Amino acid sequence: MHTLLHNLSDLWRVMLAALIFGAGLPTVFAVGIRFRAQVDDGATGATRTAALAASLLCFGVVMIAVVAGVLFIARGFLASRLGIHLLGA
Repeated sequence: MHTLLHNLSDLWRVMLAALIFGAGLPTVFAVGIRFRAQVDDGATGATRTAALAASLLCFGVVMIAVVAGVLFIARGFLASRLGIHLLGA
């Protein structure tokens, strides 16, 4: 019974990560595209500046997540071949 509860405890963490990275990042990217479309449609003044800043923030979050994911996957290779120890490798 203890093993089952332990597995269920780990399962919700995996499900949460899957929701965040599987659906969350594409959603953030889509919001960034939507803000960028406001800039390209001819928004002016403060609205244009705010939309541009929001789109850049969304794209930055997605890029950081992608780079962190690639580094996490390649951390063993980077540690063994290049001597670069990242993310707990």
